[in-house]
Order: sequence, then C-alpha cells, then structure tokens
Amino acid sequence: MAHLTCINAPMNWDTLRYILAVDRERTLKGAARSLSVVHTTVGRRIQKCEQDLGVRLFDRTPEGFFATTAGQELIVVAERVENEILTAQKRVFAGDTQLSGTLRVSIIDWSYTIFRDIFGSFLVRYPNIDLTLNATLDQVSLTRREADVVIRLTQAPPENLFGRRLGKIEFALYGSEELITKIGIEAPYAAYPWLAFDTRLPVSKMIVRWLKSNAKGAKVVMRIDENSLLLRAALKSGMGVFFLPTIEGDNTPGLKRIGPVHFTRDLWLLTLNDLRHTHRIRAFMDHSIEKCAKRLKQSEELGAKG
Repeated sequence: MAHLTCINAPMNWDTLRYILAVDRERTLKGAARSLSVVHTTVGRRIQKCEQDLGVRLFDRTPEGFFATTAGQELIVVAERVENEILTAQKRVFAGDTQLSGTLRVSIIDWSYTIFRDIFGSFLVRYPNIDLTLNATLDQVSLTRREADVVIRLTQAPPENLFGRRLGKIEFALYGSEELITKIGIEAPYAAYPWLAFDTRLPVSKMIVRWLKSNAKGAKVVMRIDENSLLLRAALKSGMGVFFLPTIEGDNTPGLKRIGPVHFTRDLWLLTLNDLRHTHRIRAFMDHSIEKCAKRLKQSEELGAKG
C-alpha cells in the first residue's frame, strides 16, 4: 500500500472536510452543496491538497470522484477527526443555553420581515446573548468589526471569509392587485408603470439593462433610493411594479406576481475566519441554517408547484 510521506505538507480539519465531502458526494457540485460553498472552491482545495502532498487523492471518472489508495488513507484520518470534533462539540454545547456576550448581525434591509422568526427563536434559545441588528443595503466591514456576521446575497463569497449558504432567493415582478386588474395580467411588461432605483445607485444599471431587453419603452414613474420601506409602500399603493423576493411577494396581501421568476441569488451567512469558531457566532450560524434553509426550501417547493 502506498503511504503518504509528505510530512511537511499543510494539513488541517478544514482541508480534511473537503476531502470527506468529495468522497461522500462523488461530485464537486454535490460536495459544494454539503459544505455551503461554490464548487470552484472545492475543486481548488482538492487540487492544492494534491499538489502539497505530491499524490493524487481522487480518480476523476465519468461516474464521479473515487478515492485513490492515498485518498483512502486520508479519508480514514478525516473520519476519525470528524468524530472527535463532533464529540467535542456535543460536550461544549451541552450547556449552550448559557452562552453570553454581544453579537452584531448585519442583514439586508428587506430581509427582517421574512426571517424575523430566526432572531426571535434564537433569543429564546440563547437568552443571555446581547443581539444587535443592523439592517442596510450598504457594505459592512467585518474586518473593522462593524458586524460579527453578515447576511448577504452573493454568487461568489469572498475567499477571505467563512461562509454558510442559507439557500436560494428567487425574484419575480410584483404589483398591487388593483393595478394589475386595471392593466391586465396578460399585458406586456412595458404597459405597466415602473418603479426603479435612483440612477446613482450601482444596482440601477442592472434594472435599466433588464428593461431594455424585456420591457422596451416602459415608463419609470418614480425612482427611489435604497429605502426599502419606501419602495414597498409605493408598490403596495399601486404606483408601479417592481421586483421582490418571491418568498416575500407571494406572501404579501394585496400584491400579485406578474410572470415567472426572473433572477436568482444565493443567500449567505458570512463571518471572519478568525471568528468562525467563537461559540456564540457558531451557535447563531447553526441556528440560522436550521431555521432559514428549511423555510427557503419550502418556498422553492411552493414556487415550483405554482
């Protein structure tokens, strides 16, 4: 049997869990889903590990990734480490209701109404945590400790942060029931009055491109800054149509969806690598994954049925 002899090669649990995930899922995409990362990150980590060790850990076949002899040796070690970590975590969190200290979380301004039950149930579970919420569309610096955890939409989380994928957010076009009845549900998008973001905002460019491709000639009746409450109030009052997350729009009385889903974005929990093992941060991320992922999955299933 071939043995690993590259003693000086860097090896830690973070690397081992990538190897375990690939062995269990057989594909990079499957491993990425289980780890809540993007598949390119998995590919890079496996490739770098193989380069550092000087051995091939997996055979790439049409049926998937299969561990080589060297890979199997590492998998045995990884499973042992995993079991020890899980056992340690159970001991540490046996008294998890006693967790205390401050926790600053930054969320997208519109997301609180969707996920407020996460924060409520978290505080019931950990009553000694001093939780501070910041709701904004602005960038928040984790390195300057403006927040301990951020919840953001992104397709490519920064490599210098530790992330957990909560799920997929789908966006569709919505308007008030009164406005849609007046214009007609089958009318072309250009027939509706539109709300839009202030042209000075970066996100405005994406909306302009979409309108040119899908609603040429559409009239923008009002532009709004990043004030999410103002945008939603204008939408509900029937002033115009705009995009909302389906998990919100489909559950808002007085609003009606127009057409199919047009955008999808991944929702991520992000924190600094140095903070990822802090007990209260780990507890919040685990709790959010448990509660939020279940709700998003239910929303996706309802959307698919609809």
